[in-house]
Amino acid sequence: MKLTKKSHACVRLEKDGRTLVIDPGGFSEEDAAVGAEAILVTHEHPDHFDEGRLRAALEANPEARIWTLRSVAERIAPAFPGRVHTVGHGDTFTAAGFDVQVHGELHAVIHPDIPRITNVGYLIDGGRVFHPGDALTVPGCPVETLMLPVMAPWNKISEVIDYLREVKPRRAYDIHDALLTDLARPIYDRQIGALGGSEHLRLTPGASAEI
Repeated sequence: MKLTKKSHACVRLEKDGRTLVIDPGGFSEEDAAVGAEAILVTHEHPDHFDEGRLRAALEANPEARIWTLRSVAERIAPAFPGRVHTVGHGDTFTAAGFDVQVHGELHAVIHPDIPRITNVGYLIDGGRVFHPGDALTVPGCPVETLMLPVMAPWNKISEVIDYLREVKPRRAYDIHDALLTDLARPIYDRQIGALGGSEHLRLTPGASAEI
């Protein structure tokens, strides 16, 4: 499986000539989802869900489909009848040849005064990859590659480290990093790498790795 990091929380997975994209939001490249056969969206926040990017992908490929939670599906489904599928915690499905399990229900707490919205994570091919969206969801099964949200208004580095320790993946790649400055990256790399208990890796946007 080929993993390509796009900007912020978006990743692109390729296997057997087929492509799946997760969270092509407003911080990602405009064509982040173009060419994908399947697109998964974790929640409605604009850095994860951008209607224009989804429309571009579905218009470019008549076979492309979206799987997402209800709040996102209701906004995009009317324009693409039959091509947007609503999912929730516990659901399983196959998209672009990838087996997907849905884990989680709520976005992490930003502040007690801000209502929590729905958020789901996606476990790909029985644990080869897990993308939690904006939550520190533990899928409860072995994970080879964890997409690790390292910097957000809703987390701090101690929570990121404890999350990595709890999931215990073979490796973790940074996501949710558009707000992390180059000055801060060495601090995060050093602390997460030293304390997380798993191999901690980072890809620049557009770079790929075989996993």
